[in-house]
Amino acid sequence: MPEIERAWISFDHKLFFWDYVDGNETSSFWEEREDVIADVRLVKPKKGMFIDEITNLFVVTTPLSIFLLGLSFDTSRGRGRAFRDLKLYATDLKVNTDVEMMSVIGTEDGRIFMCGAQDGCLYELHYQENESWFGKRIQIINHSVSGVSSLLPRFTALSAEEKIILLVVDNGRKCFYAMTKDGVSIYKTNGQKSVQHLQTVTNLFKSAQDKAAGHPALTRDKFELKSLHIVESAESRSGIQFFIMSNNGVRLYFGPQSVPNYYGPSSSTSYIRPIQLLHVRLPPANLIHPDALTQQVKPTPGLYGVPQSQAQPAPRPFHTAEFLCSNYYRGMTVASHPGDRDGNDYILCMSPDLTRIGSIGQVNLPPQPSSTLTQPESYRNVLADGRPTLTEYAALTSIAGTAWATGHFLPSTSPEAADGPAPSALNELATQFGEAPCQFMFFTNCGISFLVKRRAVDFLRADLEELQSQGTIQPLLEFRDSFGRDQTCCMLLGLACGNTFLDFQDEITSKTGNLSTPRPDITAVAKQAFYDIGERPTWTERVTYADSQGLAVFSGRREGLALYFSRLIRPLWKAKLTQPGIAGRQRLLIAENVIVIIQKNLFLLKDFLDKNPHLFHSSPSESSNRVPVAEQEAWRAEQNSVSEIISLLSRTIEALSFVLLLNDYMLGDLISQCDPEIQRLIAAQTFETLITSQDGMTISRALVNAKENVRKAVESKNPLERQNWLAESLRLFAKGARILEFEKLREICGDYQQLDYARGAVELPLTCAQISDPDNIGLEAWHAALQVGDPRTVYTQKRLQCYDLVLDSLTVFENKCNVSQAPQRQESFHQDGDPEAVRSHAYELAFACEDEIFHSTLYDWLINRGLADDLLEMRPTFLEAHLKREPITVQKFQLLWQFYVKNGQSLRAAEVLATLAESTQFDLELPARLEYLTLAVGNAKSHPISATGHHETAIAFLTDLEEKVDVAQVQLEIYNVLLPHINDAPEVGARINLLSKQLFTMTDLYTQYAVPFDLVDMKLLCLHVSEHRDESIVRPIWNQIFDEILKEEADPATTADLILGRVIPLGKRFYPSETAFPLRFVATLLVRFTLANKNVVAFGWAPRILIECGVPYTDVWDVFHEMYESQVSPRSAINAFAQLVPGSSLQ
Repeated sequence: MPEIERAWISFDHKLFFWDYVDGNETSSFWEEREDVIADVRLVKPKKGMFIDEITNLFVVTTPLSIFLLGLSFDTSRGRGRAFRDLKLYATDLKVNTDVEMMSVIGTEDGRIFMCGAQDGCLYELHYQENESWFGKRIQIINHSVSGVSSLLPRFTALSAEEKIILLVVDNGRKCFYAMTKDGVSIYKTNGQKSVQHLQTVTNLFKSAQDKAAGHPALTRDKFELKSLHIVESAESRSGIQFFIMSNNGVRLYFGPQSVPNYYGPSSSTSYIRPIQLLHVRLPPANLIHPDALTQQVKPTPGLYGVPQSQAQPAPRPFHTAEFLCSNYYRGMTVASHPGDRDGNDYILCMSPDLTRIGSIGQVNLPPQPSSTLTQPESYRNVLADGRPTLTEYAALTSIAGTAWATGHFLPSTSPEAADGPAPSALNELATQFGEAPCQFMFFTNCGISFLVKRRAVDFLRADLEELQSQGTIQPLLEFRDSFGRDQTCCMLLGLACGNTFLDFQDEITSKTGNLSTPRPDITAVAKQAFYDIGERPTWTERVTYADSQGLAVFSGRREGLALYFSRLIRPLWKAKLTQPGIAGRQRLLIAENVIVIIQKNLFLLKDFLDKNPHLFHSSPSESSNRVPVAEQEAWRAEQNSVSEIISLLSRTIEALSFVLLLNDYMLGDLISQCDPEIQRLIAAQTFETLITSQDGMTISRALVNAKENVRKAVESKNPLERQNWLAESLRLFAKGARILEFEKLREICGDYQQLDYARGAVELPLTCAQISDPDNIGLEAWHAALQVGDPRTVYTQKRLQCYDLVLDSLTVFENKCNVSQAPQRQESFHQDGDPEAVRSHAYELAFACEDEIFHSTLYDWLINRGLADDLLEMRPTFLEAHLKREPITVQKFQLLWQFYVKNGQSLRAAEVLATLAESTQFDLELPARLEYLTLAVGNAKSHPISATGHHETAIAFLTDLEEKVDVAQVQLEIYNVLLPHINDAPEVGARINLLSKQLFTMTDLYTQYAVPFDLVDMKLLCLHVSEHRDESIVRPIWNQIFDEILKEEADPATTADLILGRVIPLGKRFYPSETAFPLRFVATLLVRFTLANKNVVAFGWAPRILIECGVPYTDVWDVFHEMYESQVSPRSAINAFAQLVPGSSLQ
């Protein structure tokens, strides 16, 4: 259902609608009786039957019933999409059926028709607002039987040839078609509950055989009517109304008796004349297999109707057998075909070859080869009556999955001008710069595949890319020969200056009119090709009896400019400016968004011409004295013509801006206040006459400007009257913001500041900021932190200029408020001149804005003014995102963790503090890092336990923080120990200084500092904090402590005091940690020294040291008792102890 950008799928009695643009399932429905849903169709409702919000109906059919669902769309939150939010309404309109219905269609006036799956009859689902004596509120009417027969049991059934298998509505011709097995009937509605049968054409198989006798596709066993497609009247001058496609790809074209010019628009939409089979189009032959197409990087020159210069090996062919589902739109036909491998279907795409069916000034175009194989395959059928033949391209492409259904996008195109000839809908050259390309969708079991038609400008772009990358100019020349010099220059100009419809990856983007320009290198190539291919103007002499005259033949550049400009303005040039609206008020005939898109493209063209004026001048190397006089006349005539076109272009841009401004100023109200003569002129005015005629100038002078309201506000002495004038000026300026120059905006803001009009001084610049970046390109560049050189940052800079005006207004109001005494103050708009109230109101408006970039700018401004604490107390919407935005600074992190604390998010505050402490991009001293870690621990402990009990992650985070605090404390102690040595060798100083710049792990501290610098105490501290228990590490450390004391060779008493002074501080710090203070080993060392010096050391010296270390008496007793029990011989304690601990150091 491309009309509402949805696809539907049902599972038994459950119905789902999938928004394939956003990829979301937006609505669902369940049938109460659990009937299996067979089909869902979208139709228009009858006027006045439902509430205004219901714009369409879903007709849902099951084998036993039919019911209606109403739907509407909430456009308030659409974000540029009209069909974003779908709502379903129950209508209580349901009817039971004896026959399962299929092929449901709806007319523009709300009538619903369908055919029976079993009996093939034509039915109408009639519904009305209330029941009556002669009709139910909803009922089924059988139009295949007449009168009372429809109410009686049917004893006879339709024959197989009479059964309807497909219904298709033609709203343009106000009729619908019923296709049978070998025929087609035409009906039109004729009053309520009745239809009029116009004509039936039968024996289509035999008629097709008569027009293409002997073709193998037209055999009874291979030929079956499959689908019927409407041909719009704008596509055919001969009145072709529709064509039927068979299962094997044969197309049967139907229309009234033929008239000259087979292809092109038709002014007649009549269906009264009897139709007949006019043409049989056979399926394309010699199709290339999709796998072979994917191996070719770029289409061969044969695509443009020019034979290839070099013979290539014949690619792998593919022979079609049966097409399943098909679609048609504006000359392009697509049909799905089963692939020759599982998991893929092939799509046959056929479209007209404009270079063959149109006269567009081609040169050197040879006749079409009859049997050559091109890619895509170009083929034709010759008509017997001599009408121009249609040459098509045909190609196969592969999609994932099996195709279930297909549809085409309905591009947002502008209405055609009321007067003047319109180009054929098949002529994409006239529309490719004004609407999105033709796009099809195939709904498969794997999702939706999108197929986009490559337009002529897309092929030209590919040629330019090849020329730029490979230096191959031949494809570009062949393109020029196929499409002609002038058409090629027109497309090159569009590529060089940019256009909203150049990129077609996103249909929604095309509808919103985002600007699109090729890469700068491609733009440069296009500009150079535009100049080179355009050639020179020439002068043709005409001799008369009186004198000699001449005529300039313009170059391709001038003709391309004229073509491109005319195609941009064609949708509105001849259209009326206004049309009657509600209550007789005039309103714009052309939609505002269409005018905006046209204006954007015109501005791109004007900007390109202003920057490249040399494109329409002769080469500088050619001096005027060497150029023939005739050629100089030709150049002069062309430059005059180009100058006139550019002048018209400028006036057109200004006129469209003026029209948009008027529309924003409530155009209907403005016109109603004008004189009757002016109203009459406006009603008859077209865009052409507005721009080019004197009446247009008269109308322009009759309209007012918003600046007048500001002047009246300044002069007014009545506060209420001033309020009204200022409010009206703000409304008008905001409506016209898109054409408001920055300097003018600055002046207006200055007026509002002087008048203390806070709303105007704040809201108008913010509105202009949004208008200057309508597609949010600047917002995206700001989020991506793009550099200033990127072209997208231009939109960001425009926003920032407007924000500066807001900040300037806030500064002015601040200064006024800070003035303690003033002789006289002007009465302000807000609360009679109270400066404090004006300032507060300005800040309220600023913080109420939803522009994220402005909020970020405002926060920086406030922080720089020392108002960070006030900002944290307010905690506005975008503050968190601003503080987390790059570039990250220490100040932002400090404010961010405080923001989380005030917001009750202590765990997040702890995470920020931990990140700040561990960051290596900030130049923080070690004490500051330790402080941040300590604060992080405190905040993490403040985190409440969740009701669900899922707090394991928080506990693990807290544990990790506490460990990091311990490690940081060790690092700080090591740093303080090593700090006196920072001026030693440079490499030593650098390593010590590194301790103050970042946090280390315990392993790094031990291996890079404690061990290399031989810090014995720090070694024990590292083992203690890390709780790393390894006797092979700790015992050598204690041996080293005792050995260093013994090496001093002092007397035993002094040595004993030294040991006491060394062991007791370590014991007090590390006991009872066995990782740093192994009690039994230290006791052994003490006993060893005691036994070695028992005559000097006092009795009980070793136990007293352990008691001083904080070891309990019981533990001291146990250690020494264990040592006593381990002696070998009690008779010789010293010898026994020496045997237990041999050597000078215990191992």
